[in-house]
Amino acid sequence: MGQPRLADPGQDGGRPASGPAAADGPDRGSESPGRSRTRGARARWPAPAVAGLVLLGLGLLRAAPGDGAAARAVILATTTSTEDSGLLDVLGPLFERRTGYPVRAVAVGTGAALKLGADGDADVVLVHAPALEREYLGKGVLIDRRLVMHNDFVLVGPPADPAGIRRQSTGRAAGALGQIARTGSRFVSRGDRSGTHLKEQALWKAAGVVPGGDWYVESGQGMGATLTIASEKRAYTLTDRGTYLAFRRRVELRIVLEGDPALANVYHVLRPDPVRVPRVNVSGGRAFEDFLVSPAAQAAIETFGVAEYGAPLFFPDAGKPEPE
Repeated sequence: MGQPRLADPGQDGGRPASGPAAADGPDRGSESPGRSRTRGARARWPAPAVAGLVLLGLGLLRAAPGDGAAARAVILATTTSTEDSGLLDVLGPLFERRTGYPVRAVAVGTGAALKLGADGDADVVLVHAPALEREYLGKGVLIDRRLVMHNDFVLVGPPADPAGIRRQSTGRAAGALGQIARTGSRFVSRGDRSGTHLKEQALWKAAGVVPGGDWYVESGQGMGATLTIASEKRAYTLTDRGTYLAFRRRVELRIVLEGDPALANVYHVLRPDPVRVPRVNVSGGRAFEDFLVSPAAQAAIETFGVAEYGAPLFFPDAGKPEPE
């Protein structure tokens, strides 16, 4: 079964990334460098300490000596999927070459990325949680939301498929999660208010399940780390297709469900309202927004992953109608 489409058909592919990353506190939707935890034993790094490191790093970037107005770095808050897949390694240098602005990416969960933008600690935000994005738009702290691209989420699990997901006939993600809960099969959640975590929560709700117990583990980490933990625990997890493909040679996990329209994964770009947070790099943030929906960036998105996987990792959507 193929993935849900907004427009063009195809399959996703990807590769691992090696760009800069930063972490925020897990209570703000972060990719904190902690260990896996169950719902009953939440072992985390202290959120204030981790958040402080992120904000300190951003402050150093903003205050870099010798930066003129034209060369002031653009701070991009984005999701780990854009970094773990390697997409930022393509888009970042292309943006710098075309505009002269250096770009510095902070890869965290969508919840943390949106908050960084709303607080004025990022100049532009690239995320994938439409309902949460609309909350920030409604508050007026983030503006100018534009559709950039999409791919999809997939449910992955151990090759033995102990919950029998591949044998179910409905092909619905909510039904698959319900089956995982009924059989007590282990599931690893990101547990970080990232776009992936929010999608997972919506699916549990649709399944009529409140997840918890020994079978349900929260990693509190990014997608690549969560896939690794799920593999080690022979567990299921929800992932964006691109990160899974980038990690599939390193983990013992297989796609057990795909193609449900509920698994569409849509990315938008937004920026802070400069009236509310005037300290942001307004021209740089707007330049990055314009770049993401430009023909050059959309072409780069369309071809990313084709050489390695024979199909693109993301599908460009600039100028198309909103799917929601």
